[in-house]
Amino acid sequence: MKIPSNIITLIAGILLTLVSLWYGQNNNLLPVAASDEAVLVDGLFNAMMTVSVGIFLLVQGILVFCFISFRRRPDDTTDGPPIHGNVPLEIVWTAIPAVIVLIIGIYSFDIYKSMGGFDPNAAADPGVTQIAMAGGEGESTGLGLFGADASSAKPRQPHHHHVALGIGAFPGDEGKPADLSVNVTGLQYAWLFNYGASGVTAGELHLPVDREVQLTITAQDVIHAFWLPEFRLKQDAIPGRPAELRFLPKRIGTYPVICAELCGAYHGAMNTKVFVESQEDFDSWLQSQIAQKESDQTVAVNLGDRTVGDRLAPYVSDLGINADTLQQLHPAHHHQAAAEPVENLTPSA
Repeated sequence: MKIPSNIITLIAGILLTLVSLWYGQNNNLLPVAASDEAVLVDGLFNAMMTVSVGIFLLVQGILVFCFISFRRRPDDTTDGPPIHGNVPLEIVWTAIPAVIVLIIGIYSFDIYKSMGGFDPNAAADPGVTQIAMAGGEGESTGLGLFGADASSAKPRQPHHHHVALGIGAFPGDEGKPADLSVNVTGLQYAWLFNYGASGVTAGELHLPVDREVQLTITAQDVIHAFWLPEFRLKQDAIPGRPAELRFLPKRIGTYPVICAELCGAYHGAMNTKVFVESQEDFDSWLQSQIAQKESDQTVAVNLGDRTVGDRLAPYVSDLGINADTLQQLHPAHHHQAAAEPVENLTPSA
């Protein structure tokens, strides 16, 4: 029994749709999703893969069908029919891709908006200082990292008109401060992360899980690109033009931070790690960094036990002062200190 062609076409269409949907949702081409934003981007990517696989199978299927059905038969030396075009067919294969691109464009726009891409506060105006760290004086927030007061930010200057760079807060969170703010600086060939009020600067990024993070990104020398593959976020770091990435880490782990912009001879080595940790582990790491920073500073001394020469010795060479000048400062009490060579007058610890 010969199956009608319209039934065959219907079955082929159903199979093509099922295969496209299955592969589009189970392609496993992306790394693990470590943020809320990554889930949104993955949804867009899977939709594009579904459409792409469907179009690929359709086009290749038609080609294979044509190769078989319209192949030259044995001993057939005649010419094919002189077909000069098919206007309806050309309209169809032009209109369908146009509609698909339009739909994907609208979907992409909606995802970008949902991620906070149209947050007017997603970038700092040049010359206006943002809050480096959330939290201020008088708040019982431990290290002053969480619970920022938005009123502590300097007002934006109305004469600056710049398009916001980066990804801001989710639409429902616009105007609210992030739980944690970190300043990110790109330079040849490293990333530096400054935790503001704590005074900690590190070469690796540590973040607490399930706490909203705001990264204020800039560059010191040339354009870099701050890329977090597992978070589906990438933002150019531009000298003199701060940008923002605001996101919510959702998965504890260690992930790469990569420069995705050719920035010089050692661009390939410009990478580091982001550590997403529990709140307790993050606090412990930050405390250890603060303790290490304090231990690296000069130990305080009793100034009452130091002579004038001792106090001024570190600055005399810069000020053009010599040992004779130091001797004139209370010579009766500090003769010995002033008589020493200037190069030997070093601060006592």
